[in-house]
Amino acid sequence: MPLSIHGTNGITFNDGSIQASRAAVGFRNRVYNGAFRIDQRNAGAAQTFTAGAALAYCVDRFYGYCTGANVTGQQVSVSSPNEFAYRFTGAASVTGIGFGTRLEATNTRDLAGSTATLSVELANSVLTTVTWTMFYANSADAFGTLASPTRTQIATGTFTVNSTLTRYSTQVSIPSAATTGLEIVFTVGAQTSGTWTIDNVQLEAGSSATDFERRPIGTELALCQRYYAKTFPQNVAVAQNAGVTGAMSSDYAYTNGAGAVANWSFPVVMRATPTVTSYNPTQSNSNWRNSTNTADANRNFNSTVGDSSISVRADTNTVSGVAYLIHLTAESEL
Repeated sequence: MPLSIHGTNGITFNDGSIQASRAAVGFRNRVYNGAFRIDQRNAGAAQTFTAGAALAYCVDRFYGYCTGANVTGQQVSVSSPNEFAYRFTGAASVTGIGFGTRLEATNTRDLAGSTATLSVELANSVLTTVTWTMFYANSADAFGTLASPTRTQIATGTFTVNSTLTRYSTQVSIPSAATTGLEIVFTVGAQTSGTWTIDNVQLEAGSSATDFERRPIGTELALCQRYYAKTFPQNVAVAQNAGVTGAMSSDYAYTNGAGAVANWSFPVVMRATPTVTSYNPTQSNSNWRNSTNTADANRNFNSTVGDSSISVRADTNTVSGVAYLIHLTAESEL
């Protein structure tokens, strides 16, 4: 093939053909789950956000919050070529809704001191303005809380939207100090009725928006599991009494009162040692359930929780010769 010349979108050959450069393919988008295909917590069910409460994670890697009154949010199916979007439903007395994501420092450090492009698809059946704001953490991966944020604003702006899902983009000058992780927040005001829909969130290097990057579903899930993982099947919402499918099973309790132990190796190595929460597969509590479904056993997490695995033990009420079941989640969100 003839000698090539490097261009901004790839390598242009003398015969006019273009071969995509390494920067133009694969992992352009620094946002994980920007198309909202992964929803481990809710498996597509609606989630209520409590007015004035702390931010609550919803679809993987994204959180929501609201003021004035409670709202609901949900992963929803949309028209092709998109598969899913995220949608808030307004309610009387709502004064504001926020929807955001926090990006780990190690995945965004190279953007510091350069121009990046933020793009997103938006629609609103009532309001005409969506505000975007970008921040960087004051220290590595530590953004604080809604009530006490520890972040510095980089830039903010607005998109004028309508009821049709439409793509918008803006360029952001990332300061050289922004090596500690980035946060992107979209907000609306008094969504007292109607719906607000968000889709295909992308942040990429450079001063122009490219097509939304669609990574393989297995890759996207693994990227999300660095921050949140569960023993439940992917199509089952996390909850007490959600069924035994996928639950961890202990070794038999070899003596009465002790001995039921199980180990969970996380699907991927997590960002940090996670917070682990337990769920009873068949009862509305967080204890083990024995496999004969006749009694619970108290649970305890021993001191071997790490970023790749955990051992969990039933401390009391175990019956010799019986296996015990439990579901777990592991969370190391930013």
